Amino acid sequence: MGRSRKLFGTRVVAAVSVAALTLVAGCSGGDDGGDARTKDGKTVVTMGLFGVMGIKETGLLEKYMKENPDILIEAEVAGDEQTYYTALQTRLAAGSGLKDIQGIEIGRAKELADTRADKFADLSAVPDTDHFLPWKQNQVTTGDGKVIGLGTDIGPMAVCYRKDMFEKAGLPTDREEVAALWEGDWAKYVEVGKEFKAGFKGDGVAYMDSASGLFNAMIYGHSEQFYNKSGDLIHQDNPVVKEAWDLASEAATEGLTAKLRQFQPGWDPGLANSTFATAVCPAWMLAHISEKAGAANKGKWDVAKAPKGANWGGSFLGVMENSPVKKEAEKLVAWLTAPEQQEHIFKEIGNFPSSEKALETPAVTGATSEYFSDAPIGKIFGEAAKEIPDEQVLGPKDGTIKDTFSQGLQLVEQGKSPAEAWKTTDERIRKAVD
Repeated sequence: MGRSRKLFGTRVVAAVSVAALTLVAGCSGGDDGGDARTKDGKTVVTMGLFGVMGIKETGLLEKYMKENPDILIEAEVAGDEQTYYTALQTRLAAGSGLKDIQGIEIGRAKELADTRADKFADLSAVPDTDHFLPWKQNQVTTGDGKVIGLGTDIGPMAVCYRKDMFEKAGLPTDREEVAALWEGDWAKYVEVGKEFKAGFKGDGVAYMDSASGLFNAMIYGHSEQFYNKSGDLIHQDNPVVKEAWDLASEAATEGLTAKLRQFQPGWDPGLANSTFATAVCPAWMLAHISEKAGAANKGKWDVAKAPKGANWGGSFLGVMENSPVKKEAEKLVAWLTAPEQQEHIFKEIGNFPSSEKALETPAVTGATSEYFSDAPIGKIFGEAAKEIPDEQVLGPKDGTIKDTFSQGLQLVEQGKSPAEAWKTTDERIRKAVD
C-alpha cells in the first residue's frame, strides 16, 4: 500500500496507535536484546508500521491475539512514511529503540538490504512463505540470499477518473471506452487531457492531479529506472526517465495538472473539492481517494485500465535480528503476510496482494468497488499486475530520488522551464546520493 502510499506510494493518515495496544511506557525496541518482555503474563511483540498497511485497520492484530492468547501485540503506526523512516534509520544506527517487527517501504528496501541486513533476521527459511510473486521477495533479498522481510501488498496501477467531469468535457464515460482512448501509450493519456481541457466548460477543474503521478506511472513500468543491475546511478541517461520527464513536463506546461503532489498538502482538499478529473492510482490509493473525496462523490469516480502496466508501491514486514521474541515475531509476520490475511486486507481496504495464491482467489479476481461505480477492480488491477516486469531493479536511494523528481516537476508546474528544473533536480539527486 503502498506503500504507499508514500514515496513509492506513501499512504498518509493521522498518526495513530492500535486501540488498547498502546506501547508500554519505556518499553524497549527489538534490537535492545535482553529477555522477552511480558505483560499480564503474556509475551509482548512490538511493531512499527506506517500509513495504511491494513494490518491495524482491518482487525488482524486482534484476531491473531484471540487465536494466540499468550501473545500481546503492541503496534505503533506513523502516518507519514518519511518521518517513520528517518526515525528507523536513527534507531538502526543506534542499535536501540527498535520494535521487534518493522515495516519496510519498497523505496527503502534496497538501501536496508545493502546497508542494514545484519540488523534483520533472515526469513528465507520461515515455513509456508513460498507463495509470493518472485519479483516481490527479490526486492528484499541480499546478494548472499538473506531475506530481510516478507511482502505485504503491491501497487499495480490504473487510472481513476471522474465520470461526471468526462461527460461535461464531451468525453466517453464508460470505463472500457475510456481505457481505449489511451490504450498502450501514456502520450495518449496526455492527448486526452488536451481534449478535456478544450471541451470542459467551467473553471477550477484540471485534467490530472499532478505531473509527478504521471511520471511515476511511466517509470515504474520498466525494470530499470534510477539504477542499473550493477548498482550504477543511471537516471540522467536512462531514456525511460527522460521520456517520463518530458511527457510529465508537457502536461504541466500545457496546464493539464492541478499543480499538486499526491499525499502532500492540497491534494486531499483537491479530492474533497473535486478540482481534478483523473489521477494515476495504484490499487492501494483507492481507499485514500474514497475517504478524502467523501460520500458526496461516491459513484462519480470510476477506474479504467492504464495505458501500460506498472507497479508503484508496496511494503514488507521485517523482524529484528536481536529481538528477544524473534521466533514469536517471525511467526506473526508469516501469518500477517499469508494468502488468507492478504486476501482479507484486500477485501477490507483494497491493498493488492503480493501473494500469488491470494491473487488467484475468487474474492480478489471478482472484486468490485461500490464507491468507484462498481468497477471490477480485481480484474483491472489483476491484469495490471501481470504486466509488471518480472524483475524490478531497485537502488539504495530510490525513495529519495523519486521524491526529488516529484519536487522537480512541481517546479515546472510553478513556471520553471523543464530544462532548468531538470538541471536543479539532477544537482539535488547527485548531492543526495553522494
